Amino acid sequence: MLKKYYDADVNWSCLAGKTVAVIGYGSQGRAQAQNLRGSGLAVIVGVRPGKSFEAASLDGFSAMPVCDAVRQADVFAMLVPDESAAEIFHRDVLPWTHDGQTIVFAHGFNVHYGQITPPPNLDVVLVAPKGVGPQVRRLFLAGSGVASLIAVHQDATGQAKQTALAFAKGIGSARSVILESTFAEETETDLFGEQTVLCGGVVNLMKEAYGTLVEAGCEPEMAYYECMHELKLVVDLLYEGGFTKMHDSVSKTAGYGGLTRGPRVIGQESRAAMREIFAEIRSGIFAREWLLENQVNRPQYASLVRLEKECELERVGGEVRRIVSGRK
Repeated sequence: MLKKYYDADVNWSCLAGKTVAVIGYGSQGRAQAQNLRGSGLAVIVGVRPGKSFEAASLDGFSAMPVCDAVRQADVFAMLVPDESAAEIFHRDVLPWTHDGQTIVFAHGFNVHYGQITPPPNLDVVLVAPKGVGPQVRRLFLAGSGVASLIAVHQDATGQAKQTALAFAKGIGSARSVILESTFAEETETDLFGEQTVLCGGVVNLMKEAYGTLVEAGCEPEMAYYECMHELKLVVDLLYEGGFTKMHDSVSKTAGYGGLTRGPRVIGQESRAAMREIFAEIRSGIFAREWLLENQVNRPQYASLVRLEKECELERVGGEVRRIVSGRK
């Protein structure tokens, strides 16, 4: 059972008077920087010149090169993409670190797979919000927050866990719940969920279901509605109340059909594939594949994304979404 922490469990004073640097100003960087500032912390932003630099400045932050932000910071958060984090760390961060600093990661990928090895004089922690940047910001402004995972990889000062808890509180997570995990568990479960469910399994399930209906002579628009559009309705029910609320809300016909036919679609072959995928994640095979893909400028990724954007389901879906929204 994961340990749970709430507002009363956090020693907020461990961040009092300290400077927090957010490295990167993308989806998570922008949300977390604004939330931390809204919680009363002194926040600076380390970012390269360009749109992100301009955005941070327009939002009222002191934006500066990454190396300058690291030099000034007591705590700095690496909120840059996995594929570029190691290069940024070794070039713009490592030479300017100093004793007693805390480095915060939002995902354990680079530490877990050995792409980043922080020096021993730093606290190294994980604060991983379980939501995308806009949601992290939106819920904070609404007076609640996104749950976060925390973990300690390295405790040079003896205060690493307290700092992680305080940082999580600063972005709003103590209003919901803070869960204690490990770098390995967060990394492996996050990748597995993305690949087998969120960005992989569900997407391919929809494609195959759509293709089956169209092949059988059904109208593409009807196939889109049934296999993709209505998914949100069920996901909302699951999010709000799990399987119980879903079965209490859908028709008995839908419930019976799902319970009796679902295992024929996602059965033992799928479970075997999931075990294989998890083994690739745990062994580092996937990480090496992805890092090599980036070294050659992501040609396979670009090709696969292009094919997905050009597929019939996406074309039909775009037209249906246009009609539903009232656009002409």
